[in-house]
Amino acid sequence: MNETLTTVDGRPVLRIERRLAHPPEKVWRAITEPEHLSQWYPFRATELELRIGGKIHFDDGAGTTMDAIVTELDPPRLFAFSQHAPPGMTRESDDLVRFELRPEGAAGTLLVFTHIFDDRYGAASYASGWQVCLDALEAVVAERPFEPGYPAAELHDSYVEKFGLDSGTFSDTADGWLVRFERQLTQPAEQVWAQLTGEGAAEPEAGDAVPQAFTSKKVHPGAVTSVKAPALLEYEWESGGRTGGRVRWELSTGTGHGARLVLTQTGPNDLTAERHTALKAWKSRIAQLAEQLRALPRA
Repeated sequence: MNETLTTVDGRPVLRIERRLAHPPEKVWRAITEPEHLSQWYPFRATELELRIGGKIHFDDGAGTTMDAIVTELDPPRLFAFSQHAPPGMTRESDDLVRFELRPEGAAGTLLVFTHIFDDRYGAASYASGWQVCLDALEAVVAERPFEPGYPAAELHDSYVEKFGLDSGTFSDTADGWLVRFERQLTQPAEQVWAQLTGEGAAEPEAGDAVPQAFTSKKVHPGAVTSVKAPALLEYEWESGGRTGGRVRWELSTGTGHGARLVLTQTGPNDLTAERHTALKAWKSRIAQLAEQLRALPRA
C-alpha cells in the first residue's frame, strides 16, 4: 500500500498513487466526462462545467447531493475541485479532491490522487473507500466490466493501524488528567452496543454493575453512573479503595457506515501511573472490539 496521511495547514491530506496501463488522454476522459466519472466516483455527476470556477453537481440517487467547484484545470494533466460536504457530514466542510496525471513509459500514466479533508479519524474510511473507487476507475479506463464493491472491514482497519489512528492521547485538566481514544468503527452504533452489552441482555441502568465488555483488565469499574442506549455509558473507576475518576463510552454517527467511538478516562494527579496503564489497556480493548466487529456481517 503506497497511501500516506500527512497534515498540511492543520488539515489531513490523503495521497494515493496508481499506475495505469493507459495514456493520460484516456484516463483524463474517465475523470472529467460525467458519463465516465459517474461509473466509478462515489456520487453520480449530473452536471460538470469543465472550466476554472465551473460547477459540478453530484447526486447519489438516494437523496444525498453535493456541489463542487473546479479549482485547477490543465488538460490532460491536472483536475481538481472543492466539494462542499452535504448536511449529514457534520465533520467536514469543503474537501479538496485532486487528480494529477503523469505520463509514464510508452503509453502509461501515474495517477497521483490527493484528498484534503477535516476529519482525521475518518481517514481510514476515506482510504479504503478510495481504494475501491480507484479499482473501479482502472476497470472503466480498461473498458472491462466490474462489480461495484464496498470496502471490507479488514481493509478499513488496516488503515486505522497504518495511519496510527488506534493510539490514544492524554492531556492535563483542572482536576488531573484525561486519556482519550477516538476510533471509527465498521458497524453502526446499534450493532456496537449489542456487542458491548450482550445480544439479548437487559439494558444497563444507572447504579448497575458495569457490563464486562465496557471494562478492561487494568481498569477496575465501580457502578454505572449514566447510560443512554445506544449512545453513551459512563461509570466510576476505582483505585486503592477509592474513586479515581470516570470512564465514558460515546457512540455517534461516523464517517462511513459505522459508528464513531470516543472513549475517555479521567483521573487525579496523584494517580498519574494509572494514566499510562489506561493508554495501554484501552488501546488493547478497543482493538479487541474492532476485531469482534469485523467478524459480524456488514450491516
